[in-house]
Amino acid sequence: MTTIAIPTTATAAERAGWFTQTGQVLRRWLIVTVRQVWGPVMSLVQPIIWILLFGQVFSSLGDLPQFAPSAGSGTGGYIEYLVPGILMMTVLYSGAWAGTGFIDDINSGVMDQYLSSPIRRSAIVTGQLGQQLVVNLAQSLVVLGIGWLGGARYAGGVGGLLVALAVATLLATIFCCASTAIAFISRSQIALISLSQLIVLPATFLSTTMMPSALLPDWVAAVARWNPMTWAVELGRGGLSGQYPDAAGLQVAGLVALAALAFTWAVGSIRAYQRSI
Repeated sequence: MTTIAIPTTATAAERAGWFTQTGQVLRRWLIVTVRQVWGPVMSLVQPIIWILLFGQVFSSLGDLPQFAPSAGSGTGGYIEYLVPGILMMTVLYSGAWAGTGFIDDINSGVMDQYLSSPIRRSAIVTGQLGQQLVVNLAQSLVVLGIGWLGGARYAGGVGGLLVALAVATLLATIFCCASTAIAFISRSQIALISLSQLIVLPATFLSTTMMPSALLPDWVAAVARWNPMTWAVELGRGGLSGQYPDAAGLQVAGLVALAALAFTWAVGSIRAYQRSI
């Protein structure tokens, strides 16, 4: 594991501003990513399978009226409906695993070095979050490219693409921070992975990721309405298609509020961990 890039004396560390501290933490995590780049690369295998295989198997669904242009699916077709969902799934799954890095730091003693230094706890979270968001942005661009190669076309243009990427970043922030909090609470890779699977699978399938609410069972549609994954998928789909949902403003506000709460939880979990050791 890469050593922490922090000032060598307490006086220098105390003089370093929050942005400097965050930048040093970000730099350290980016170096780790470059040295272990196979992880982010392998995480793209699943969306490739979903888009190219699943999208082709169920391509006949594109003939249904729910996937017509008026339903917000661009020029029509299931593949265009599916791509925004796969985009959000990719950042959701990646974000849910973000806390594993902190568990490695706990087990290796690196976290003790952090906590014994004057570095701000919010800088620890933000630096690692920044690295996760950089990786997620790269993955998102690849997913959108794969979708385009698979036949999807983005009627929303460049502006719509930026909206979809911004929404994906919001969703990633929520789950990265939540994963960080769970990591400091559980301090166990097994527990984190188990809880992540328990959360991400229902979040995916109890949403409009794969199907519009009109085709879902009533109880699933009712749950999906309040699912943050649905908010992100519909906003991303609206950006790519150029046709935003009626509740777009409320959905954005909900995602921003959840991101703020998750970040606060993550910072609080570090402080709680420090008090417990």
